[in-house]
Amino acid sequence: MNEKGGKSRFTEGKIFQSLLRLALPIIFANILQTAYQLIDTFWLGRLGANAVAAVSLSFPILFLVLSLGGGLTLAGTVIVSQYKGAGNQRQVDYSSSQTVFVIFFISVFLAALGYFAAPPLMRLVGAGPEILTESINYFQVTSWGFIFLFMFFVFQSLMRGIGNVLLPMYIVLATVFLNLVLDPLFIFGYGPVPGFGVAGAAVASVITQGLSAAAGLFILFRGKKGIKINRADMKPDSSWTKRMFRLGIPASLDQSTRAAGMTIMVMLVTSFGSDVVAAYGIGSRILSLVIVPALGFAMATTTLVGQNVGASKIKRAEKIGNLSNKIAFFGLTGIGLLMFVFAEQLTAFFVPGDERVIRDGALFIKIMAPSFGLLGVQQVLNGVFNGAGFTKASLLISVFNLWIIRFPFAYVLSNNTELDFKGIWWSFPVSNLMAAAVAFIYFKMGYWKVRTIRRRHINSLQK
Repeated sequence: MNEKGGKSRFTEGKIFQSLLRLALPIIFANILQTAYQLIDTFWLGRLGANAVAAVSLSFPILFLVLSLGGGLTLAGTVIVSQYKGAGNQRQVDYSSSQTVFVIFFISVFLAALGYFAAPPLMRLVGAGPEILTESINYFQVTSWGFIFLFMFFVFQSLMRGIGNVLLPMYIVLATVFLNLVLDPLFIFGYGPVPGFGVAGAAVASVITQGLSAAAGLFILFRGKKGIKINRADMKPDSSWTKRMFRLGIPASLDQSTRAAGMTIMVMLVTSFGSDVVAAYGIGSRILSLVIVPALGFAMATTTLVGQNVGASKIKRAEKIGNLSNKIAFFGLTGIGLLMFVFAEQLTAFFVPGDERVIRDGALFIKIMAPSFGLLGVQQVLNGVFNGAGFTKASLLISVFNLWIIRFPFAYVLSNNTELDFKGIWWSFPVSNLMAAAVAFIYFKMGYWKVRTIRRRHINSLQK
């Protein structure tokens, strides 16, 4: 389907096909991104448990940094998608240039901060003397990769904003295969290449991230794939930067809040012993797999809603939200029911032979799995709100889900009822239900549509 009259192809045609065309490559790219961690863990495991521990300590801090980058680049997706829907190619290019400009300086600052703050940060998260040096080296090398990682995030988000999700996926696929080769090369060394040990995994990642960032920037500067960035547009623009931060900071806090919430849950779980921790870990892995398609549809929904809001097709944007909502609810409910049936087998796959962990882990999955559809509803409706430019709504729903419902319920039920640690399990479906209900009610109230129409009317009067 070609574009006509400057309008995006996603502002017309069949919504279901558009959703699938956007969501499936995003889901696959997200799966590929997790391959980086799996590859690193596989090769580092050959060095021993200390090597894996040295890298694992960095994950909470790295996740917080990536949350900041992901939130700010989401702002780029929203802004570009709305201008794309409005058929304003000049603003698509200008906004893309500004996004690259702002994120570049933020990434340089974070890279330098991460490098020099690595020693106290690693001590803060509990690195013992046996892994302190390796954990510091790994984090320092990884910190310089923030520049390349953020630049690729920008490319990925901007391409997503105009609906081009295949190109970033191909680049991620190529770099994952390259990382598969570079990891053992730089960890163990070969021929003239010295082995760097734990830091070698970071060196391999930085190289692949650098290549992906270079490819992305080359495509953006060349301007043959729907966006052309220009050096002339890369200069301070305070009004544009304020708009980016107004959209991006709530999205960053949204992701950071989730990370902090899960960390608090882990602290609660650890008080019940190692067997419960193992059961929780298995359930969390299952949950992380389910979130991948949910996030894929949420990101696709953000792009579609953003483009249609930009084209002033508010009714079509609402139809997109309704359809995404149904797909997420029924699709993930079906997956949840399958996991309910095969809960014991799934748990036994991770911990064969440990009957108590298999029993507790299977119970966690059985309690949580039927609510996966509700989790999907919350995610895709957050995608609707983000696409309409109301990232604060997504933040507030996430805070409500994790901090007002899930953690308090988990604490009260596990410490003050006969459910014991099973109370933690029950906090998941309860919080999924209530968060989905709040998101759905807000969506149906239509306040997000009224605000969108009013804001666009004010902007038109100011022109």
